Amino acid sequence: MSRAIEKVSLLEGRREWGLFWGIVLLLFSLHLAWGYRSYREFVAKPFFYTWGDVVKSISKSSARGEYRILKVRSDEGLLLYTRSYRKASLQGKRVRLQLFPSERIGFVDYLKGPYIPSRIKAVREDADTLKQRLSAAITRQHSDPEAAAFYRAIFLAEPLPPTLRQKVAELGISHLVALSGFHLGILWGGVFLVLLPIYRFFQVRLFPWRYDLIDLGTLSLLLLAGYLWLTGMPPSLLRSYVMLLLGWGAVLLGIELVSFPFLAFAGAVLAVIQPALLLSMGFWLSMTGVFFIFLLLKYSGELPKWLVAGGVIPVGIFWLMQPVTHALFPQLSLWQFVSPFLSLLFIPFYPLALLLHLLGMGGVLDGVLMWLWSLPAEGMGEKILPVWTLEFYALLALAAIRYRLLFYTLFLLSGAELLWLYRG
Repeated sequence: MSRAIEKVSLLEGRREWGLFWGIVLLLFSLHLAWGYRSYREFVAKPFFYTWGDVVKSISKSSARGEYRILKVRSDEGLLLYTRSYRKASLQGKRVRLQLFPSERIGFVDYLKGPYIPSRIKAVREDADTLKQRLSAAITRQHSDPEAAAFYRAIFLAEPLPPTLRQKVAELGISHLVALSGFHLGILWGGVFLVLLPIYRFFQVRLFPWRYDLIDLGTLSLLLLAGYLWLTGMPPSLLRSYVMLLLGWGAVLLGIELVSFPFLAFAGAVLAVIQPALLLSMGFWLSMTGVFFIFLLLKYSGELPKWLVAGGVIPVGIFWLMQPVTHALFPQLSLWQFVSPFLSLLFIPFYPLALLLHLLGMGGVLDGVLMWLWSLPAEGMGEKILPVWTLEFYALLALAAIRYRLLFYTLFLLSGAELLWLYRG
């Protein structure tokens, strides 16, 4: 009787893990030291000229009148915030900035994205890039500006307008709009499935010794790398792409993929590549989401796969993430409880919407979207969990890796916290 091939552990024993963490710490320290050197050189300058792309423009008001906070990514790779009193939003524009750095900018602020006073010396449209042409093509297919903004967000990582962002948050589907591993997974699977019949047709006739997983996996990752470049490499998407690369490599090498050591390994690699990730809330939310997926898979292995994929994962992730979400974001809305259902619908919706836009029929589903946006007419106000509850919940979640009883306790604790939040 044949036995299933056992997966190999990523690293064996304390010695190997000790060596790995030693290398990680060394590389992380070197990267951080290089970043600190760049920081000291930057703040020592009385002023600094640069070109940059305005990623986001947020309207504000003060005693001096209306102004805008601009989120700019400079040509040197620095993400920064600055102020503009121009009436135009400048979002999507190229700006020539005279920056005025100072010692008041801390190193941590520099890594996270500092606020830097500036003067705008010049403004121009971006070159006629592929991303701009695609963005315009999406917009032309929609009569409603919110629908166009939604599709530009899920396809090209463009920011949502504030009103639509609020509706999305009240529906509990912000994770569906911000490009991440969820979207990359759908795209990778879609590309693989589309190319598989073509590949096998030629494989049987020309190269039967080749493996589809290796060849199509490589091609799919190369295509996704092009997509990453097209979207401007937003941090959430870049982070997910690196994790996808590591996961694909683990599959080829026969390494156990769904394991907490692998998650720690991937997180450490990402931190070495980009130390500023450790200061990013998005990074920790992403890691937390994957952690809970692994936790759910660990304790639902005896259930049918269709039930795990279609029920346990979407409902379990939503439920387990509630204490985390409500300790960080104060918005309350009962419509958030439809989030698991909408997350499941998004899996076929995303490739379908992409296909419709490629055919020039992107506006077909606009009516459904408008109806969806109209549901959370009014929220239930704002309320936030104390920080200590998040700390306790995190410790309990880590202990649940070993103790099944604590895993079930997480669900009870999440329910109790939701009752406290919504009781008024």
